[in-house]
Amino acid sequence: MVRDNHIFSLIQDELYRQQNSIELIASENFASLQVIEAMGTVLTNKYAEGYPGKRYYGGCEFVDQIENIAIDRLKKIFNLSWANVQPHSGSQANAAVFQACIKPGDKILGLNLAMGGHLTHGSSANFSGKNYQTLFYGLHPDTGLVDYNQLEEIALKERPKMIICGGSAYSRDWDYKRVRDVADRIGAIVLADIAHPAGLIAKKILNDPFDHCHIVTSTTHKTLRGPRGGVIMLRHDFENPLGIKDPKGKIRPMSQVLDLSVFPGTQGGPLEHVIAAKAIAFGEVLTEEFTVYTQQIISNAQAMASEFITRGYNLVGGGTDNHLILIDLRNKNLTGKQAQEILEKVNITTNKNTIPFDDKSPLITSGIRVGVPAITTRGLKETDTIKIVDLIDRTLMHADNDVEIQQVKKEVALFIKSFPIYPEL
Repeated sequence: MVRDNHIFSLIQDELYRQQNSIELIASENFASLQVIEAMGTVLTNKYAEGYPGKRYYGGCEFVDQIENIAIDRLKKIFNLSWANVQPHSGSQANAAVFQACIKPGDKILGLNLAMGGHLTHGSSANFSGKNYQTLFYGLHPDTGLVDYNQLEEIALKERPKMIICGGSAYSRDWDYKRVRDVADRIGAIVLADIAHPAGLIAKKILNDPFDHCHIVTSTTHKTLRGPRGGVIMLRHDFENPLGIKDPKGKIRPMSQVLDLSVFPGTQGGPLEHVIAAKAIAFGEVLTEEFTVYTQQIISNAQAMASEFITRGYNLVGGGTDNHLILIDLRNKNLTGKQAQEILEKVNITTNKNTIPFDDKSPLITSGIRVGVPAITTRGLKETDTIKIVDLIDRTLMHADNDVEIQQVKKEVALFIKSFPIYPEL
């Protein structure tokens, strides 16, 4: 078989880009080599529809063991009674929860996408907005924090079947208890989507959603630093709200309904090579080294936020409690699109992002989202993040000065070279 040198050369180019750029996209991280290695194994050849011990295919002896290890490690991380590690992504995990808990046309209440929510929390472009009646709460215009009073007011008036907490661009912690208290008054299910802060929650740095939220979903990359994938978790099992029964007429517990909603409800064969990588990543999360890592994430994010504020940047929410910062660039006379493209010229990677009450389209935006998980994995500390803010500020404030842009680009290359990743590759 002829080696596909074209594709492999592009993979090498991407490796070079990652090694020589300052990666500040909040949803990205650098998985360990053993996580990457697991995804490139013969496990990709194995079909294993069903669950360990209950497969529809033969030859699953070893993938059963691997998947059980992944489940056991995840349960240990978050003190769970049940977990499903098969979802291919966080979005598919959420889709399975929706299917298991509510009916098409039911009302859901989530954080507005334009204010830091996620597509799967009710966006009209997504299955969640197409199949369900969507309601949204937002951030308070004065504080940039979740407006729990608005959430409560909408919930009591509209009585949604599900309330979703979590987002993709919210830099503060969540009051899960407050949300649950509201949900209990109207009999709603609470779904916490912790895709972004999961690694920080795992190490008890942020509030624990599990005792207050009925169901918790997450991705396995971002702050968990694993492969791209999703999980669904329960600390406490409960009776499913749809009254779905087993063959003997007994109402199934939520864990069984969720299992059925993942397979065969929303996807077929699990990706056992990715599940092996998840198991490895979960093992890494259980180490003291990962505890130190998450503590450094917080230190780096807060140092970076403080430096941005010192230099006159407006941060949504006034700062950060987690791994990300959302910057309102309107006082700098820049759009998010402009900032992202200018920074890419000096090999600093960010993403444009809408801000609360944005007057620009999602393709332009008034802000950028900045995150520290990837640079923290590379070993950067607080003083290094301050240096990065200086490089960002000089780039944005001298966007039309080619000489300065080229100078910053050289400094970026020299600076990040001191923090190598994947030298073995």
